[in-house]
Amino acid sequence: MDNRIDAAYGRQSVDKKDSISIESQLEFCRHELKGGSFKEYTDKGFSGKNTDRPKYQELIRDIKAGRIKRVVVYKLDRISRSILDFASMMELFQEHSVEFISSTEKFDTSTPMGRAMLNICIVFAQLERETIQKRVADAWYSRSQKGFRMGGPVPYGFHTEPVTMEGVNTKRFVPNQGDIENIKLLFDLYARPEVSLGDVTRRISELGIKFTNGEFQRATLTRMLRSPVYVQADMDIYEFFKGQGAVIANEAVDFTGLTACYLYHGRDSKTRNMDAITGKVLVLAPHEGIIPSDVWLQCRRKLMGNRSYQPARKPVNSWLAGKIKCGRCGYALKVVSAYLQCNKRRADRSCDGAGTVKVADMEAVVYCEMVRKLAEFHTLMKREQNTVNPKVTELKVELAQIEAEIEKLLEALTNASDMLISYANTKITELDSCRQSLVRQLAEIAAAEVPPDRVLRMSEFLDDWENASLEDKRAVVDSLIVRVSVIGDSVDIQWKI
Repeated sequence: MDNRIDAAYGRQSVDKKDSISIESQLEFCRHELKGGSFKEYTDKGFSGKNTDRPKYQELIRDIKAGRIKRVVVYKLDRISRSILDFASMMELFQEHSVEFISSTEKFDTSTPMGRAMLNICIVFAQLERETIQKRVADAWYSRSQKGFRMGGPVPYGFHTEPVTMEGVNTKRFVPNQGDIENIKLLFDLYARPEVSLGDVTRRISELGIKFTNGEFQRATLTRMLRSPVYVQADMDIYEFFKGQGAVIANEAVDFTGLTACYLYHGRDSKTRNMDAITGKVLVLAPHEGIIPSDVWLQCRRKLMGNRSYQPARKPVNSWLAGKIKCGRCGYALKVVSAYLQCNKRRADRSCDGAGTVKVADMEAVVYCEMVRKLAEFHTLMKREQNTVNPKVTELKVELAQIEAEIEKLLEALTNASDMLISYANTKITELDSCRQSLVRQLAEIAAAEVPPDRVLRMSEFLDDWENASLEDKRAVVDSLIVRVSVIGDSVDIQWKI
């Protein structure tokens, strides 16, 4: 006599108006069993994409113990949405002579045709799940690139308020007036070259400033300092993130310094580490920025230079990053295994590249040129801060637009016809001429604006270059040089002074 019992399994991942409840699922199972007794196994709040469900695991244990005769479900996808998991489950059912019944799909697993139909249905169940996942991901990326807030905790210093953007109800950040000065203090303190993260946290503790989660720690400070939700996003921010490999969702002309930014995980991003920028999506946010771009960039570059010393690893960065370009196509040169390689050549081989260029050799050349350039200055005065020049912003926007147009034309050359290649080359030549003119204008303005005392202060860093931090080296290079163009042994430096 078979003393085994029937089992009814029900699962509901989340409560939705359009989803069937567990109670309704069990009612279908009861009808299938014609009112006979059965043991209930129900999992609420669990996905069907894997078997990590407590009551499902209990059901499997009872099957292996020989207690179960039949398993009844409302629908196939209630018990499994994975082909591999379902195949393993069916092997287990057959091994222990357990019948499987889907009350709404009427499967009979005792026949070959029934098993075949069952396998076909589980394939479509998984396809449906993957299709839903893709739709959700596509919607997420589409909304993120329009500047919508995509969830997560509210950063310190803000509260949210409802707002309608492009006909969609969302929320935006609003700075808390009482917290703004604390945020400015954090950035101003860390922007000082001699101040460390530990120094800032100790200072905050001494002042008795309280933050959202109680005690203020270095990890919290680091997250705040690298977050673009605080920055006044102008052209300097645009150029920084573009040079670091971020995908810029907005046009350069939109970076006016009035609003802040969101940095989202991009489709091509290889890591969710927010300290990494390559492949991330930068989009202008609908709320106002708090921290001036020069202060924010100084802190961000300082954080990028705070790397633990690992002698067994090869260097992966250079203080020339963002300044050094391929002399042929104008694309950035990237550090790859101690060499500088053209990004365009690495991408599609449409550029011949800058040749074999060692990072150490190029740094030595540029260093010597900076020393030579600064040799004429002899007076040291207090360092001054530059004010924003509207003309510089206008020229930078125009330069960014031209460079973006050149990039599009270069991308269009892949597998293009001879006629299109001829047209593109002609257009690129015209655009490059305009680009060079803009670069010269920027250099002339920079030369007029950089005071001698500031340059002389930088000469102190050059005298002790080996001991200078990466962020200080970058700051010096950024103050002296517009760009460095390289083709083989030929090096062209465009100066700001």
